[in-house]
Amino acid sequence: MNLNDIHRGIHKYKARKRVGRGKGTGLGKTSGRGHKGQGARAGWSAPPTFEGGQMPLVRRIPKRGFHNRFAATVAIVNLAELEKAFAANEEVNPETLRTKRIVRGQYDVLKVLGDGALTKPLKIAAHRFSRSALEKIQQAGGQAVVLPGKAPVQKKNTKSE
Repeated sequence: MNLNDIHRGIHKYKARKRVGRGKGTGLGKTSGRGHKGQGARAGWSAPPTFEGGQMPLVRRIPKRGFHNRFAATVAIVNLAELEKAFAANEEVNPETLRTKRIVRGQYDVLKVLGDGALTKPLKIAAHRFSRSALEKIQQAGGQAVVLPGKAPVQKKNTKSE
C-alpha cells in the first residue's frame, strides 16, 4: 500500500442506483425485486414489524401497563454523588450539577435522594427531596432549598374519615 492509494475508491457522493436498464447491469428485468409477490409490487414497503406474513412478535406478546406522556421527567441525584463532587460549603443547584456532568439531558424536576452519607455542609437547591435526604443534609449542617417550578407531588390521604 502506498500513500497515494489511501483514498482510491472512496468517493464523496454515491451514484444513484439505475434499475431496469438491461441485464448487463445486474439490475435489469425485475430490477432487483425478485419474481412476483408483494415485494415486487409498486408502492409496497414492509412495516418495521413485518415478519413475512406470520403474526408479528409485537402482536403476540401481551401489553401491560400504561405510560403517562404528561408526567414530569424526574432527574435523580444521590447524596453519595454530591459528597464526591462538591467541597464543603459549596452551593449545589441544577446549573452546577450540569457543569460537573452529574445530571445530563432534559428534565422537569430535580430530586435529591438519601442514598449514601453526607459528611460536609452543602447548600443544595432542588425541586424535591426525599425524607432521608433532608435528614442527612440537616445532620451534616447543610441547607436544603426547594426550587420553584413543577409543584411537588403530594400524596393523597387514603384514610376515609
